[in-house]
Amino acid sequence: MLDLARERDWVVLGDNLAVLPTLPDESVQLIYIDPPFNTGGVQRRRTLRTTPSADGDRVGFHGLRYTTVETARHAYLDVFDDYLGYLEPRLVEARRLLTASGTIYVHVDQREAAYVKLLLDGVFGRDAFLNEIIWAYDYGGRARDRWPAKHDTILVYVRTPGGHFFDQDAIERIPYMAPNLVTPEKAARGKLPTDVWWHTIVPTNGREKTGYPNQKPEGVVRRVVSASSRPGDRVLDFFAGSGTTGAVARALGRRFVLVDCNPDAVDIISRRIPDVEVVTA
Repeated sequence: MLDLARERDWVVLGDNLAVLPTLPDESVQLIYIDPPFNTGGVQRRRTLRTTPSADGDRVGFHGLRYTTVETARHAYLDVFDDYLGYLEPRLVEARRLLTASGTIYVHVDQREAAYVKLLLDGVFGRDAFLNEIIWAYDYGGRARDRWPAKHDTILVYVRTPGGHFFDQDAIERIPYMAPNLVTPEKAARGKLPTDVWWHTIVPTNGREKTGYPNQKPEGVVRRVVSASSRPGDRVLDFFAGSGTTGAVARALGRRFVLVDCNPDAVDIISRRIPDVEVVTA
């Protein structure tokens, strides 16, 4: 069992279903998970670096030539015969681990959202449902035979209905879409976000980019951590991926436990977040 009494941040390489039962009851204030979306394939991401070269394989602006080199390649399997059967025991453990005032955010896509909500109703209780957050973005491919899918769903449940922690004052405000319709004072202050979040994906050349598939932007996770935990609280992400939850928690003064079974993910996390303790389950 991890010694959560120690003032340390932890990254665990291992199967989360084996790791979660070793953690003590009511030991985390917030859980954010972004489980595989059950797309039916392998999620891959290549990282490229382009540099000027006289004999390069690409021609750019003003006829200058460039060479493109692959610097990293990451992948994970995203196929489940019984997706809900895979998630259920992990969600049962998650509920046990939450404090009485704790909250869980489960990030899924439009294909699985309805089924996962029914599963969460069964595990946490329908009265524990707090929000369905829609994260909308506008980037990537465009389907020609249907409305392009440009949103994810984040399902929010609490451990104790009516007794959860939520700090509205800690949430970063956003600009009004029609600032001329409110007073100058309100326009300058901005408004609180609703349950529809417009936020770009991680930019290709952005500071956050790690090269890991389906990396979530820090801005989305920051809103979650700010609202549903206090400085010094413990945050858990047992589908840690590129470690965005840990990076945000560290920046906001929270402790964290990250779990992932992919060695590539743990390697990225250990390089992304300094002075983090990595253990193997």
